[in-house]
Amino acid sequence: MLFCFAAGGSSGLGRECARTLAKRGAHVVLAARRVDVLQDVKSLIIAETPTARVECMPLNLTNLKSVRQFAEEYKQKKMPLNILINNGGTFAKEFTPTDDGIEVMWATHVLGHYALTMLLMDKLKETAAQSGIEGRIMFTGSDAHRISYEGGINFEALTNPNLYNAYQAYGQSKTGDILLARMIGQQLKREGVNVVANSGHPGAVKTPLGQNFFEKGTTQVGYNVSKPFIKNAEQGAANLVYVAASPEIKGVSGKYFSDFKEIKPSLSAQNDELGQKVIDYCEDFMAAKLPR
Repeated sequence: MLFCFAAGGSSGLGRECARTLAKRGAHVVLAARRVDVLQDVKSLIIAETPTARVECMPLNLTNLKSVRQFAEEYKQKKMPLNILINNGGTFAKEFTPTDDGIEVMWATHVLGHYALTMLLMDKLKETAAQSGIEGRIMFTGSDAHRISYEGGINFEALTNPNLYNAYQAYGQSKTGDILLARMIGQQLKREGVNVVANSGHPGAVKTPLGQNFFEKGTTQVGYNVSKPFIKNAEQGAANLVYVAASPEIKGVSGKYFSDFKEIKPSLSAQNDELGQKVIDYCEDFMAAKLPR
């Protein structure tokens, strides 16, 4: 049995990833801020698949102490971890700082996912070594990363509301996700461990987050034109599940996938120097907020 953890499992893509993997026999752990909503998701999954094994745990990706507490509680359960799905998501039309003063989309998509991955990395490696099954880390990317600040990422815009553009801020957070998958994936390859990391683009998807983005990010005409091409959550999650669990891409690490095939992200999202800056930013932030 595979053990899968899905961050952002309360709705949309995360819920559909969890539902699909549970149908395939995985033991699924759902995590989000509201456990009551997760319990509803659990009930829906079990109603569809009575043999499904689903657990719910609280997690606030914008708060690194919450991320650390989650990781500690997961480890205390003595459960393996085969698949980590980094799918927490949000969209903020206005500059919205977290309690730490960081723009909320970057805090959720990049800082939170990086901290979660690092805090669970030993468990992923341990499970892969003991089971002989390749561990998978999946970051939910987006082709919206191509709509970003000049250079791909503007670190000053993470704390300066005067530089804020909602769609560029979302785009740069997704550039960050893709770069994290790239850099972590490359590092895992160098280490020679049986764990890989990749990112996946779900497509334009009608989820609560996606609908918020489209309705606020396009004109009515633009929205109507794009409407026939918008996927439902199940269709969007299919590529993410492919990246997280398909045997077809065994051994592939640090890549970006769309519609079940590897594609090239933007030049910024292929820039290892920029990727290292993202890693360094996350490491410095963790060191400041989560002293050992």
